[in-house]
Amino acid sequence: MGTKQSRASSNDKDPKRLLLGKRQKFSSWDDTLLLGKDPRSLLKRGMRHVSFSLVTKGMTDIPDFLWGLLEVQKLNLSHNQLRVLPPEVGRLTRIVVLNLCGNCLKSLPREVSLLQSLKVLFLNMNCLAEVPAELSLCRNLEVLSMSHNCLSQLPASFADLSRLRKLNLSNNYFAHIPLCVFSLKELDFLHVGSNRLENIAESIQCLASLQIFIAESNNIHSFPRSLCLVTSLELLNLNNNDIQTLPDELYLLCRLGRIAWNPMDKGLHISHNPLSKPLPELVEGGLEMLYSYLKDKKHN
Repeated sequence: MGTKQSRASSNDKDPKRLLLGKRQKFSSWDDTLLLGKDPRSLLKRGMRHVSFSLVTKGMTDIPDFLWGLLEVQKLNLSHNQLRVLPPEVGRLTRIVVLNLCGNCLKSLPREVSLLQSLKVLFLNMNCLAEVPAELSLCRNLEVLSMSHNCLSQLPASFADLSRLRKLNLSNNYFAHIPLCVFSLKELDFLHVGSNRLENIAESIQCLASLQIFIAESNNIHSFPRSLCLVTSLELLNLNNNDIQTLPDELYLLCRLGRIAWNPMDKGLHISHNPLSKPLPELVEGGLEMLYSYLKDKKHN
């Protein structure tokens, strides 16, 4: 009797049992990760955030003990083989940064709406064909990256992400920029490169805070005059499209500063387009020469 009671007492003090309850059993994968440790010992406590990382572990499922680490604020599960994000993710309500890039996710659970502290979400390089409308309930979201997926549309409710500043939709299947994007008044970075765009809607002028706009490697046929009204632009990349003419009002984009050739440089990127003469020579001569020509053309 004394021996059994001693074992029972020892089990009750098992940190893993105390964390997730006596009834929950750990899988062999959980035990491999924990190596007999208290799960909380794997947390990293920085000056600003409590973080937890399981990067490049070959995981196909998320270990159960993670859902008991309620203090996690930065969670990195990138570059694994995750096919499902369980609804239990909604328990981690303190998450500020969630990195799920480089997995095999085809969908997200509605419970992501419970992540009310979420500011940064990386979903790059997955298999997403859609995202739930409930994601728009994460009203504190500031950075959302969903490049290299299978997306062709966004929920209209994304217009409610009023604090969103950076949105990456590159390398998807968008035939047009979703209408909800034009409601994101705080947006200062928008990447829609390598999609199936044939035009840029006139509504682009609604994004008055936009500083970086990348729409390279599409099939855009014309440079809309309304884009010239986004005078906050510092980097405009329209490389590798089907643009033949430039609007006379292009000189209004005074913050571009120069013709840019390096992808990382600020300025106007307009190479690899079938520009009509004399535009190619003017582009070679620099932005000042190009602007001067367009101003004269407008006023003559």
